[in-house]
Amino acid sequence: MKTVSSNGANMPQLGFGTFRMPESEVLAILPKAIETGFRHIDTAQIYRNEAAVGAAIARSGVARDELFLTTKVWVDRFHHDDFLRSVAESLEKLRTDHVDLLLLHWPNDTVPLAEQIGALNEARDRGYATNIGVSNYNTGLMAEAVRLSTAPLATNQVEYHPYLDQFKVLEAAESYHMSVTAYYAMADGRVPKDPVLKEIGARHRKTAAQVALRWLIEQPGVVALTKTATESRLKENFDIFDFTLSAEEMKRIHLLARPDGRIVNPDGLAPRWDRAA
Repeated sequence: MKTVSSNGANMPQLGFGTFRMPESEVLAILPKAIETGFRHIDTAQIYRNEAAVGAAIARSGVARDELFLTTKVWVDRFHHDDFLRSVAESLEKLRTDHVDLLLLHWPNDTVPLAEQIGALNEARDRGYATNIGVSNYNTGLMAEAVRLSTAPLATNQVEYHPYLDQFKVLEAAESYHMSVTAYYAMADGRVPKDPVLKEIGARHRKTAAQVALRWLIEQPGVVALTKTATESRLKENFDIFDFTLSAEEMKRIHLLARPDGRIVNPDGLAPRWDRAA
């Protein structure tokens, strides 16, 4: 699998996400995902499944240094000392001495951003994380985080799928040599039923879901996260490296974006999002 290189982080283009997966599901499906070929694994403190992720990795038989592991610090642990304690707790649950990528999960303006970024950098300096970044940031927050950070930021993990225009975030990320990690690629179940994506997929003997994932990773600097608890879909999600989309097909998919395309917008967490270009 190709990697996306961003400020020193070499991130496998396609990752396996564990959002809303209880520990029993993680233990059942993650070893099979690793067996299928996934090498990029994404979790978070708030998912409450880090211990299962660690156990599944240990059972997989794949060496830790062959995997790219991401976790995220939740917003209630952003004060400096609590932040560092929480990361140490995450590492213990994950059965590792470091993660490959550590992210601030959502903005939280009750803690100064300088304190958050300082703690994130200290976690890296202590060896808790090889690379650091942010998640769910708009372009204004990205600029401020880059300014405050001693170490380069590797990625901004955001909602991104065919119905949401993220051009401004992509443009900002490129200017900082950051990647964009796309979550919610299936747009909460809309993608597999989309007639345009199904039509394009038929040309390539692929599903609409495979087309959407391919559309994401064909964009420079974009990493895509997939998620499934169904073993039969693992191969489908992974089998996107043997075809390419034409410029016309890429454009048609971009044109699916709409003003109300955003799905994830939690009160009290979401920033003021950038308007579509």
